[in-house]
Amino acid sequence: MKCPRCGDELQKRKIGTVEVGECAGCKGIWFDEGELRKAKDEADPDLNWMDFELWEHEDEFHVAVKPITCPRCDVQMAAIEYGTTKVEINYCTKCKGIWLDTDEFKKIIDALTEELLTKSVHDYVRASVEEAKEIVAGPDTVMSEWKDFLTVVRMLEYRILSKNPRVSKALTAIQTNIPIR
Repeated sequence: MKCPRCGDELQKRKIGTVEVGECAGCKGIWFDEGELRKAKDEADPDLNWMDFELWEHEDEFHVAVKPITCPRCDVQMAAIEYGTTKVEINYCTKCKGIWLDTDEFKKIIDALTEELLTKSVHDYVRASVEEAKEIVAGPDTVMSEWKDFLTVVRMLEYRILSKNPRVSKALTAIQTNIPIR
């Protein structure tokens, strides 16, 4: 496959276990359908339950047709600017592949990390309930949904402990048999 930006041949590169195509010239990355999510999950396992869904919030993205051709299908791709991330994703409506320009994968990870770190206890409680429902009726395997649920509960625990240092001290004291002061 050829780079849709500069025409160089795409080289195989691994992000975790996900093999993607990367341009040696412009450093853009090609993800086949589903690979962006897998690469995101492997880049930071704490983000595994946070899905970067392109079509979930229609009011948060802008779509335009750009003169960039899908390296797999040779059709024009749609450019989608997603929400507050300011990341423009080039999306092929035919094969559902995604082209990210230099550093856009990092920008997605950074935006999701920022979202993760700014969620409130209430947000995490709501997310844990949603993830619990997905264990039974989610789109992924039970094991995958269970891992997502455990991650959300762990993030909830961290948020509670960071907002309530006395609770953290009490738990530490209980675990080490130190009197609480």
